[in-house]
Amino acid sequence: MNGFLPTTREEMNARGISQLDYIIITGDAYVDHPSFGTAIISRVIEAEGYTIGVISQPDWRTNRDFEKLGRPKYAFLVNSGNIDSMVAHYTVALKKRSDDAYTPGGKAGKRPDRAVEVYCRKLREIYGEIPIVIGGLEASLRRFAHYDYWEDRVRPSILLSSGADLLTYGMGELQTMAIVNRLAAGEDIHSLRDIRGTCYLCDPAETPFGGAQCPDFEVVSRDKKNYCKATKIQMDNQDEVYGKTILQRHGDKMLVQNPPMRVLTTEELDRVYALPYMRRWHPSYDELGGVPGIEEVEFSIAHNRGCFGNCNFCSIAFHQGRKIAVRSEESVLQEAKLLTQLPNFKGYIHDVGGPTANFRQPSCTKQLEYGLCKGKKCLAPTPCKALEVDHRGYLAMLRKIRALPGVKRVFIRSGIRYDYMMQDPDDTFFKELVEYHVSGQLKVAPEHCSGDVLDAMGKPHIDVYKDFSKKFYEITKALGKKQYLVPYLMSSHPGSTLKDAVELALFLKEMGIRPEQVQDFYPTPGTVSTCMFYTGLNPYTMEPVSVPRTPEEKAMQRALLQYFLPQNHRLVVKALRQAGRSDLIGTGKNCLVPPLQQENTRRPAAHADGRHSDGRRSGSSGKGRPPRQEKRSGRPGASGQPRKKK
Repeated sequence: MNGFLPTTREEMNARGISQLDYIIITGDAYVDHPSFGTAIISRVIEAEGYTIGVISQPDWRTNRDFEKLGRPKYAFLVNSGNIDSMVAHYTVALKKRSDDAYTPGGKAGKRPDRAVEVYCRKLREIYGEIPIVIGGLEASLRRFAHYDYWEDRVRPSILLSSGADLLTYGMGELQTMAIVNRLAAGEDIHSLRDIRGTCYLCDPAETPFGGAQCPDFEVVSRDKKNYCKATKIQMDNQDEVYGKTILQRHGDKMLVQNPPMRVLTTEELDRVYALPYMRRWHPSYDELGGVPGIEEVEFSIAHNRGCFGNCNFCSIAFHQGRKIAVRSEESVLQEAKLLTQLPNFKGYIHDVGGPTANFRQPSCTKQLEYGLCKGKKCLAPTPCKALEVDHRGYLAMLRKIRALPGVKRVFIRSGIRYDYMMQDPDDTFFKELVEYHVSGQLKVAPEHCSGDVLDAMGKPHIDVYKDFSKKFYEITKALGKKQYLVPYLMSSHPGSTLKDAVELALFLKEMGIRPEQVQDFYPTPGTVSTCMFYTGLNPYTMEPVSVPRTPEEKAMQRALLQYFLPQNHRLVVKALRQAGRSDLIGTGKNCLVPPLQQENTRRPAAHADGRHSDGRRSGSSGKGRPPRQEKRSGRPGASGQPRKKK
């Protein structure tokens, strides 16, 4: 029997199923791998004893695909896929993307804009008042009234705009199990109002008592200070220990977010990853070339969830939460052994990580009782005095994976928090990371060098990166290796002025870094940085924040990070002049770029002492072969969603 869940009537018949209990509809292709949310949720439902089918990337312009598995007995579950459908479709410059990694053959256009809303409306049109539950990243991050970059306005909760009955947010296993069991027991979906990790709409008269109330949708749509107030309330109540019910009125309805669901225990997480995934795309995609999105994760292992790093531009804290959940060492080793038995395995495990690879314990023990500190960060701007750093458990696990028969190398490619590493008094993990787990390049995320910008990002200051970089290259040299750091860099983040971008360009020149790609800040729903972008205010201080908005200013900031590219020359000159740094235009060793050619021909002749007639001094050409790491520095194409630590 085909081990995939049913996607056609024929596959239902092969399993002897006349009517499915649940049907999940997704904007991604069907890939039965635990890196795909649809695979996890569908297998969790199956493990509860229910039949479930998958409709992937249905054609929303007709009814055919939505009807092919029939009407489910209990409910439809809808998501847009692994990323927000608008991010999947558009670059930060609002240009249509030409590809989609989660579609067979990598082709774009197989899902609609705002997929969750479109799918739900189609289901309502066909099936009427059948229960519909929405979840996944798109629904989770749009659960409140939110600024929408693509329309440049505040949109209402996706629960309202989709017409769904219930929304699950965060990592949805526990709430999904509660929902499917209670629906199957005969409860009406509108009575499911006590499940943590869910949102629902009700009449204002039915509003639960004691919640934290955000300003109404209508208010935050026109008043940016109130939008900031709402953002702070939402961000401050996502802790499973002290998070309150959150309320936000939308017209004649009240949106209610129940407190967050607790994170899975190690035993529960182990069971999730032990479910019978096929670990590949559905065979129907073979002739189309498969699904590119699995390539990065096919031979990778996720050992943790959550991130207490809590960068302002990242949505992980709002979606997964800051508390760390981990799988047991035994569970991870079992998956590693399974990978060695797969037909395409070549001996290389590409990653043993998660949102942040080297987080394998709480940031401090007191959070287990009191929760993570409200409005504070564990690592920025400086590490908390209560921070507890210990890599021994992670290191012991990596050593055992390295020793497995058939494993040649084990790499770590998801995010490493170097600032956390630098707080560890024991260098053993650092040394073994460099010796065994770097595949030529280690990607880390300083993001910027300006203190003001890093504060706006919620990142540590650049001296930490400099110390880390020095130590990395010292260990690399001692081992006789040629390995390089690839820094993630972001332009045009709120708080970044042209002067800050110039400062970053000078830092890159000083460090000998020539990035091949950089990422413009992408204002996606569910982040503090997006609130800053929309309002021009920091929601925690209410102080003004400089926001690069025009395409020209964004282009100049981006060009400064790649000042050395000939095609950026004219834009960099313009940026330097606007920033009041014309002293960096010239041929001296401290300059970033030479003058524009037509200006150079008009330059006054220099005197014998090297001084021009207008008083400027000539300098060296600054030419010479750059260090090799400059050529190798770079960054993968930015999706705008949380990076894979992803």
